[in-house]
Order: sequence, then structure tokens, then C-alpha cells
Amino acid sequence: MSISIFSTYRNTLLIIVIFIIGGLFVQFSGSGISMPVTEQQAFAQQVNLAMRRTAHQLLTMAGDKTTRIEAVKQLDKETFQLRMIRNFNYDKLPAILSESLKQHNITSDYDVAVFDCKLGELQLGYSIRDLDPDAAVPCGGRSQEAGCYVVQVRFRPVDAPDTPSNNGVLVGLAGVVVALVLVVYARKKPVEPLTNTLPETEPKKSAAPEEPQWQLFGESRLHVQNPILVAGDNQYELTYREAKLLRLFVAHPQQVLDRELILKAVWQDEGVVVGRSIDVFVSRLRKLLQGDPTLRIAAVHGIGYRLEIRKPEDYPDGDLSNFTA
Repeated sequence: MSISIFSTYRNTLLIIVIFIIGGLFVQFSGSGISMPVTEQQAFAQQVNLAMRRTAHQLLTMAGDKTTRIEAVKQLDKETFQLRMIRNFNYDKLPAILSESLKQHNITSDYDVAVFDCKLGELQLGYSIRDLDPDAAVPCGGRSQEAGCYVVQVRFRPVDAPDTPSNNGVLVGLAGVVVALVLVVYARKKPVEPLTNTLPETEPKKSAAPEEPQWQLFGESRLHVQNPILVAGDNQYELTYREAKLLRLFVAHPQQVLDRELILKAVWQDEGVVVGRSIDVFVSRLRKLLQGDPTLRIAAVHGIGYRLEIRKPEDYPDGDLSNFTA
């Protein structure tokens, strides 16, 4: 069980390390403005609106209120282009573009380039960092031929703040986790082969006690299943009725059994029973039990019979003649 828990813990650490390394890769591989996807989409939408406003202002200043403004193209997450199908006042571009970006809460630094649509050559351009409000626009005042132009705005990556960045935190966290994994692996104990803890042989089941095969009474015994009687030194094979009657007496020693009870217990399976049958079979059993001086089937006048058993210690002199008479 401990090995299984240790393995699960180690695998969990590996998964955490993989996620952190993957996050660092994405963090460092990205270039330019670092923004979440949803924030980047919002930024691109605001740039789109600002550049379309700039185009509208430039065309309006040129007296053109009918030319359709084409869609802004996004080349990557920092670069945007807008195609102008007629010439415009380049000297007014910096102020109008700056105002439009501020209206849409865009404060990042950027570079502007104006390309010729047909040749793709750079015609004009400037950087917002180098733009002096009191000085003339770089490349301004030059004659601009009628034609098609592409205004490109490329935003610069945001400078890293002086305070520790999230990158440093992630790197530090990754280092701690990697160190922890190394410690866990270093302390990993080799898995010992499982030993067979079961006994080589199954414990022997204790044998169920054997049921007694003989009913003991006095110094005689009667077989439980077979109608065999051993009285003293003699062995007899009883008839069905003799065995049934003797079993009844042995089951109730020292008790008076009335004649009616004996008839029902021994002869109930016969249709007609003669009362003298009991006396005949009792006489037979008395003869068979003569070899055992401790037993006597005594007649109880007017009631029935009783099997009397006497122990030898009850007669210290060993004379049981009076009992068996």
C-alpha cells in the first residue's frame, strides 16, 4: 500500500513539472505585447476602431466623404495595416492617429510606416517616441503623388517593470518543484520482491468428532444403526421389534413407561396390537440381558415397565443377585 501511495505522489509531481515547464515555454516563446487571449482580442478591436477613425478624419480633411474605408488587416498581434485608395495629408497623420488611439485607451508606443500599394516600397514613416510636438513631422512637407497607400502601425512590446515579473516567479517555482522531484527520486527505495506470506501447506482442518456407534447402558451396549446387542460377554442380533423396544428403554432409563406409551412408540405402525405383545417382548429382552447384572427391566404393577440400571459401586461386596432376581 505504501509503495502505491509513493508512486502516485511521484507521478503527480511530474505532471505539475510538465505543466509549469509548458507554461514557461509559452511565456518566453511569445514575442511582443504579452497579453491574455481575451485581452489581445480586445486590444486588436480597439486598434481597428482607432485606425478607421484616423482614415475617416484624413479623408474628411481632403474633402472626401464618399470613399469607402477598407477593413483593417492584422498581420500579427502587434502589426496592423489600413489601405488608403487615395492620397491624404501625411503631415496631419501623427496628430490624428495619436488622438484616435488615446480615445480608445491605447497608450503603447508604436511605429508608423506608409507603403506604396503597387511597389510595396516604404514612402514615409516615423516613431511615436521620436515625434516632437514642437517640431515638424519626420518626412513631412514632401509632395505626395496621387495613388494607393498602405498605412502600417506596429506597436512595440511593453517594457518589463522594475519589480520582479511573473516570469521570475514561475522560474523560481519551477526550480523548487524540480528540486522536490529530485529529492523524492533520490529517496526512492527499491521495490522489494513480494514474498509469499502464505503457509506452504494449508492448516489441517480438525476432523469432525465421529458420532458414537454404540449406546452404552450399564455394562451393555446397543449398536446405533444395526440391531446388535452386547450384554456381558455375549453378543446378540435382535429383531426389529426387540431393538425398537430396547432403544425406548435405553432412552428413558430409571423412568416408568406406561403400556400405552410403549404400544404407540413400538407398535404404532401396526393396525391391531395385542396387549400381551409387550409382555412377550419384555420377557425376551430380560433373557438377553441376563449377562449384565447391572440391568433389570422391572414391572410396575398396573402401569408398565422401567429399565433400572445400577452401578457396581453401589454394591461394594459385588453381590448383585438381589438386584437381578
